[in-house]
Parts: sequence; structure tokens; C-alpha cells
Amino acid sequence: MRPFREKEWLLSLCVLSMLLWLICLGNSPLRDWDEATIAQVAREIWRSPLGSMGWLYPTLAGEPYHNKPPLMHLLIAWAYSLGGVNEWTTRLPGAVLTALGVPLLFSVGRLIFPAKLPALFAALVYMTMLPVVRHGRLAMLDGALVTFFLLVLFCLFKARKNQRYALGVGFGLGLIALTKGMMVLLLGGIVCLFLLINRQLSWLRNPYLWIGILLGNAPAIAWYLAQWHHYGNSFLQINLQSQTFDRLTQPVDGNTGLPWYYLIEILKYGFPWLLFLPGGFYLAGKQRHTTWGCLVLVGTVVYLATISLMKTKLPWYVIPVYPFLALAVGAKLSEVWEHRHIQSRIWTVIFVLLSIAGVGGCVYFAIADPQPVLIVMSIVIAISMGSVAWLVSRRDRNFIPVLFTGMYLVLALLMSSQSWIWELNEAFPVKPVAALIRANVSPQTKIYTSFAYSRPSLDFYCDCQVIAVSSSTLKQMWLDKSYLLLDNATLQTINLPNSLILGNSEEFALIYPKS
Repeated sequence: MRPFREKEWLLSLCVLSMLLWLICLGNSPLRDWDEATIAQVAREIWRSPLGSMGWLYPTLAGEPYHNKPPLMHLLIAWAYSLGGVNEWTTRLPGAVLTALGVPLLFSVGRLIFPAKLPALFAALVYMTMLPVVRHGRLAMLDGALVTFFLLVLFCLFKARKNQRYALGVGFGLGLIALTKGMMVLLLGGIVCLFLLINRQLSWLRNPYLWIGILLGNAPAIAWYLAQWHHYGNSFLQINLQSQTFDRLTQPVDGNTGLPWYYLIEILKYGFPWLLFLPGGFYLAGKQRHTTWGCLVLVGTVVYLATISLMKTKLPWYVIPVYPFLALAVGAKLSEVWEHRHIQSRIWTVIFVLLSIAGVGGCVYFAIADPQPVLIVMSIVIAISMGSVAWLVSRRDRNFIPVLFTGMYLVLALLMSSQSWIWELNEAFPVKPVAALIRANVSPQTKIYTSFAYSRPSLDFYCDCQVIAVSSSTLKQMWLDKSYLLLDNATLQTINLPNSLILGNSEEFALIYPKS
């Protein structure tokens, strides 16, 4: 049987990643904060009349939205125009872009590794990393951001043989700037530092590079100038100060953590690939004078150090480091495949423990959360990790394809379940409450709630603005002719007439305003 050619591997990786990122994409409600907020902004862009410039000056609940540039919001609004407003169209643009990062990482690997195998293993590792798949499927910015950064790296290395590819470096940086604003400074700085350390400053003399940077970043610069001209200093204060540079020096919205916060995030969700990461970094250190070794070390150290020193800590900030980790693990797995450097005792014990965890998960899900797909997922974990442990104990390198297959199936099953967005369990389900509001209240109405905090997902689904206020304020809001959304305990406390209740959900009652 002839081996796969490079184009066939690219096509296979593209198909496999698309299946994993798109399977049951709309089977769960939107998550609070970033995902629901992005969806609301996109819907307001989609609703804005032609000629209103809503695409250039986006809004959130009718107020100017200064948080991030609107590239992803525009793509989601375009998806709404094609398929309507729903979870699937909301998540589709980000999921497709993130999935394209898998074949793109393979292409980058082919340019920096001397052989095909480490590039292939790196792409497969990246495709089967839980945080990459899960966050890439959400309507967020980080998965697309990583793909645009991989595009920058691909064009950078491709330009060694064809200078015109350097145009793509500039356009990739421009896409990063239009996606997450000043993040382009950090990722662009990593590229510059890599060129400096790797002694490849001759690339900076490529005229196509500077033409690409000028043309590629012109739309982002134009957008920032348009916002400044339209809104004045308030835009600069919110976008650059509050939403960008303040995150470096102080926790925004109380999101903080210790300097090793992101190392713990990687430890929590990095298995089983975390097992091969020390060996991958050791190889990168030994080969630090090579392109791949220098890129892995510079990218990992600079990015992790930067986000670890930031005062604001959010789990998805770590996503851009995973391509570097995947390259390191891919290099280690390639060495294991070629030279059979298998640490049989340690690896066997760990994979046995993972197999036992799969058995425990099967029992737990059968009793506490009887979703058949999660039970099957646990069985797959137990069987695949047990098989890997047996092959490792025999020093059989075929444990690697078995591990890739098992991880792919496990993630596909998890994404097919109702549990891949586990944060939805942190508060009440929004859809029944939103249905209650939609049945009784006109869109765009302000409603005041006794819940502890406002939830963007509830705002999105009910098409109103539900604002959390203190219990002492609620009765005054009602006297001021506002709708109230009250939990049962608060309803009894403030003692409003039952005749004013428009309707009930399991958790809340909707109160008609004082006429």
C-alpha cells in the first residue's frame, strides 16, 4: 500500500477536524459572557438597516460596543443572514476557522521539521486537545486568533523560498488586529523575537513583508481611526485602556489568579499529551538552534510569561500557546515512533490510571447523569487507554495511533453530548426563563432581576435587557413602572400582589410594572 501524499494528509486532516468541530455544534445554549455577548453584538449588526453603518459602529443593547474589533461579529452576522439566528449559525464561523488551524499547523510543521512525521503528529495532537476543540466550537475569538497566527507562521516560513508569501504575514497580522485588537502586538512580538534569536533578520529586508504589513493592517488602522473620530476619547478609554492595558495591571471584573494559574489550566486539561510534553521541550532545548526548536521555546516562554504576569486571568487566554505545545509533543512522539524510546513503566501506570478513570466515569454517568453518549464515551476511554497501556508495556510503538484514535472518538462523543459546555450548570437554565419573558414582554424592554448578576445569554434569548439590582432597589423599580424578574424568595420578601404576576418559570416569576 502506497503511503499518503501530503495533499491527501491535508485533506484528511481538514475533513476530520471539520467533523469534530461541527458535530452537534448547536446542541447546547450559548454560554454566558463572551459567547452570548458576541452573539448579541452580531445580531444587532444583522438587524441594523442598510446605510446605518451598524457594521462599522457595532452596538450592544443599543449602546456603543468598544470591547473588540468586529471581524468575528461581522462573520456571525453574515451567518445569521444565511441561516437565521440560532446556536449553530452563531458558532459556525469560529468553529470553521479553528478547524482550519489543524491542516495549517501540519503545513507549518512541514516547513520547520526535516521530516513529515513530527508535523503530522503535531497536527493530530492539536486536533485532539480538549481546550482547543471546546473553546474553538464556542462563539469566541481565540480559536480564530490562533488560526490567523498559524497563517502568519506559514507565510513567514514559506517566504524563505518565495518572497511573495511574505504578503500573507502582513495580512495575517491584520486579521489578528481585526479579531482581538492589541493582541497583535504580543503575537507579532513573538515573531520578531524568534527572527532575532534565530538570526533570520534578513527576512526583514523582504519588501513584500512591509507591503503586506501596510496593506494587511490598513483595515484595522482605519477601523480604530473611525471609532476615534466617531466616539472621541471615550473609545480610547474603553477599548485601549479598560479592555486592553488595564488587563495587564489589574483584574478586570474580578477575574484574577496566581502567576501559575495557566500552568494549572494546562495540567487540568492537557492529558494525555501532557505526558510527552517534558520530552518534547527537552528535544526543543537540544535542538534550539533549529527553526522548530527555537519557535517552540520562544513562543511558549514569551506567551506564557506574558499572560501569567497579567493581573486579569481567564481560562481561554492560554489557547494560543497550544500550537507550540503540540509541536513539542509531535516532535517527541516522532522520536518515540522512530527510535522506540518508550518509558514503559511510568507511561503504563498513567495509562492504566486513565483506563480506571474511564471505568469510574462509566459508573458515575450511569448513576448520576444517565446520558448514553457519556456512558459510551467512558467505555471508549477505558478500552482505548487500557489498550495503550498494554501496548506501552510491550514497547510497541503502535500505541501512538491507538491513542490518537481513542482521543478523537472520546472528543467526538463528548461534543455530541449535552455536557461539553459544563459552565451551563453554574446557574439556572436561561431558555425557559427567556420563553416566559418573550411571551409577555416586548423586545428591547429593560427588566430588573433579583438574580445575583446579569446574564448576557438571558439577554440574547429573551431579546431584552435583564439587569441585576439589589433587593432593596427592586420595589422602587416596580414603582417606576418597570418589569421585574424575581426568584420565589425575593417575591415573598418584597410582598407584591399575586395579581401582578404575568407568569412563572420553575425559578422565577415575571412581575407586571405598576401602571
